[in-house]
Amino acid sequence: MTAKLQYDVLVIGSGAAGLTLALHLATDLRVAVLSKGQLSEGSTFWAQGGVAAVLDDSDTVDAHVQDTLVAGAGLCHEDAVRQIVGDSRDSIGWLVGQGVPFTRERREDGSETDDFHLTREGGHSHRRIIHAADATGAAIFNTLLLRAQEHSNIELLEDRVAVDLITRSKLGLPGANRCLGAYVLNRQTGGVETFSARFTVLATGGASKVYLYTSNPDSASGDGIAMAWRAGCRVANMEFNQFHPTCLYHPKAKSFLVTEALRGEGALLKLPDGTRFMPRFDQRAELAPRDIVARAIDHEMKRLGLDCVYLDVTHKPADFIRSHFPTVYERCLEFGIDITREPIPVVPAAHYTCGGVMVDENGRTDVTGLYAIGETSFTGLHGANRMASNSLLECIVYGRAASRDILLNLEQSKLSDELPGWDESRVTDSDEDVIISHNWDELRRFMWDYVGIVRTTKRLQRAKHRVDMLLAEIHEFYSNYTVSRDLLELRNLAVVADLIIRSAMQRKESRGLHYTLDYPAQLNEAEDTILQPPSAAD
Repeated sequence: MTAKLQYDVLVIGSGAAGLTLALHLATDLRVAVLSKGQLSEGSTFWAQGGVAAVLDDSDTVDAHVQDTLVAGAGLCHEDAVRQIVGDSRDSIGWLVGQGVPFTRERREDGSETDDFHLTREGGHSHRRIIHAADATGAAIFNTLLLRAQEHSNIELLEDRVAVDLITRSKLGLPGANRCLGAYVLNRQTGGVETFSARFTVLATGGASKVYLYTSNPDSASGDGIAMAWRAGCRVANMEFNQFHPTCLYHPKAKSFLVTEALRGEGALLKLPDGTRFMPRFDQRAELAPRDIVARAIDHEMKRLGLDCVYLDVTHKPADFIRSHFPTVYERCLEFGIDITREPIPVVPAAHYTCGGVMVDENGRTDVTGLYAIGETSFTGLHGANRMASNSLLECIVYGRAASRDILLNLEQSKLSDELPGWDESRVTDSDEDVIISHNWDELRRFMWDYVGIVRTTKRLQRAKHRVDMLLAEIHEFYSNYTVSRDLLELRNLAVVADLIIRSAMQRKESRGLHYTLDYPAQLNEAEDTILQPPSAAD
């Protein structure tokens, strides 16, 4: 008999968005926060740069909005941008109130002032990035986690992998569709638990693990997007996958991101012979938006047959480098690279999913009772290209907005009557897990080769053909064998890959992060790519 649990709010994902929402609700409601592995497994913990916010008197909301609209290449929703930027000061104030140790300005004697140190990153016209050295995500996560652990109404559950959402439509119940909770694999017991909730919140992060090379942790497998799609939610702009220009190139580094703040403080991109190349591609050079920098690096690597290019900050004082970028300095030193004396070998890698589950200004999806916040969602903020450090801001703003909306709608929701438990009477344990491993590798390789930084119609058609076959194989495997984390992530990755390919095939232009050789020009009209699921019951 599998366990059945009941909460007021079920939050799937334990990053900045999920914890922010949980903390805002815990005074009134019982909240469960699920993590696929350890609580720190998500992308928030690894975010280096900071949070973009209008905090300086010389900066304005209009300037931040305009910078975001320019970076988004005409596809940002200005109302959403204004909502998020307009709430930036209050959101940072809340984080400071929680105890996040943001870096302060220092006097000549080394003592701290009351003012926060603000840095500048690509696409920003002002210094507006508030940060905690170069480990801002860890500082935010650790602080919010500590606050959550102190709260008796928040239950933090590790090693829980969501299998699928439970909806009235899927159960064949009459009336309007509504999310009732989720089936969740408990990796500690091996059983699938039934979570019943008045509200369910997807805060599962993005889907960059769909690519072979990524800066993201292994958990970024698009689970929330795939589950929402299967539940009947629309998704939008999945073709816009941001590739971070500078990930450390080293066989043992796996997925270490070299923060954009380095370029904000003067680091230069160079070829192996020491020649700069960014000025040839954009007048903003190293401070151009990420899509331009990533394409330039990709172009030079292919043109010259390079394994990587180099990010050089050695012209800055060594003390400055060590104090401003301690994480990058220490991590590179582990691989024998002293960034105060030698350039850093870097390559582009999949970094951020700009599209996602369509939501309104409060994070509500198409399915009543289901919310999506953070990278899982599509709010309209990022358009065709996310501007640096807007993502953590979006997590905090929408975590707060969704919590307010949930509190306003409490009277309209109640826990569902007894939900059916997970049925595994017709499945067996698999002795063919090599299939999962092979399909996982095949999927990520053809996505990198055919749906990467530069695309063509023929490459997309090849990718679509392969993903269709994989989806069929995975469905058969899922229907016959006991679920595991690897199988569930592969199933979700294949769905997300299909959504990315279909979205890319629909866009007959090059815009922002979507660049195709067959349609290199940008159309006059900017339109979102919206995909409608066939049926909520499928």
